[in-house]
Amino acid sequence: MHIVLQPSEVDSSSLSESAPDNTSLEKIIFFHAEQGKPLATPWQVALTRSKMINKSALGKGIIVDCACGSGIQLAAHTAHLQRAAIGIELDSQRALASAVNLQTIAKSMGQQDSQRMNETRVLCGDGRDGKGALESLQTHLDLPQIPEVALLHLDPARPRNSRSHGLDEMAPRLDEVFAGWAPYLSAGKRGPSLLLDLSPRLSHEQRLQVEEMVDLVWPQIDRTWVWTSRGRGRVDRLALWLGSISIPNIARRFVRIPPNLQDKPLIVDGGESIQKGDGAPDKSKRPPRKGERVSLLDAALVESGLANVWLNSVTKSETIHWGVIEGRRPQIHHDHPLRLEGNNHLFVQATGRIATLAHMKLTLEDVDALVKVALDNDFQKLTVRVSLDPEVQPKVQGAIDRQLARRHGKRIGFVVQQPGDEMLLLCVLE
Repeated sequence: MHIVLQPSEVDSSSLSESAPDNTSLEKIIFFHAEQGKPLATPWQVALTRSKMINKSALGKGIIVDCACGSGIQLAAHTAHLQRAAIGIELDSQRALASAVNLQTIAKSMGQQDSQRMNETRVLCGDGRDGKGALESLQTHLDLPQIPEVALLHLDPARPRNSRSHGLDEMAPRLDEVFAGWAPYLSAGKRGPSLLLDLSPRLSHEQRLQVEEMVDLVWPQIDRTWVWTSRGRGRVDRLALWLGSISIPNIARRFVRIPPNLQDKPLIVDGGESIQKGDGAPDKSKRPPRKGERVSLLDAALVESGLANVWLNSVTKSETIHWGVIEGRRPQIHHDHPLRLEGNNHLFVQATGRIATLAHMKLTLEDVDALVKVALDNDFQKLTVRVSLDPEVQPKVQGAIDRQLARRHGKRIGFVVQQPGDEMLLLCVLE
């Protein structure tokens, strides 16, 4: 049995958390249940994703988010797609927060009295029970028949503070949601539409398992994997877009949300199906050379398997040598500068030309020797971009900064390490 909440009639006074969303131009205040804010989707991310959905590709019916949390993503879907919706939450306070936030967005757009909002509800109950949820909505709205579902969005809860987890630890489970909702999904231009919001921590093997679960219900349905990042080399959202909302003939998409709220997202499309591999580039064993260029790329872009696709768009017949393919600082070596027009610089942590190579480790004890090499090459500032212990890194950087500040070099650069070797590369920024 589902309890039905009407967004226009709910009261936020019992909710314990609220905060302005700094990713919205209007600094919209969203409400959350206890400990709900860290789990909420930022408005900029939610709206960006909704805007990527092709409205005309959807079939008939409403939008359903069967584990809607604070309802921010659902509010973005309803606002952009102009469809009535239901959000479902097992936790009563989160369901209340979702209803409040849906009405907040509708009011901010002057659409609180629109037909879609008059037919939009939040249900407190089991998100796996499609039949029960739709029957509750039918009864509440006095509809002649159970409504069809044009888009099913699922963002299951998963363990927090864990670097990895199994698919069976998601709540609700994917297979149980598929079974509960499959009979009610309408067919769009390329079948039913589902957006599966998954953990960025899923391994490649677990992504393959997700596809196997999907194929058991919708064999060979069109699909696009979408990685979304707000920077810092981290994948903030990993999603599988299925059926009519998948991007035709596109297996992978990487979306970089820019820091400027008025800028459009950067999108990289292409790559191969994950059935053909994780898309990681091939590592080169070629030694570095003085004078060549080193670039540290966005680790999230590399994780998506689309780094080489992007590199082809910013280079001309360039041979790229991959020095590092994993971790926080993927490293490439190349002969010519990257063409970083527009916001393409957001895909690069640093880029520069090798001024010199130094055979040494980078520890606190080696700082004096490194500073001598830096001064011999006319550096006034050198940023450490080497993987060090988090407690050691600021001490090393501070020691370098203090010593170089007393000298009169002219070059600004960074230092990286040659993988598998005790050799540092001092690079001049470009």
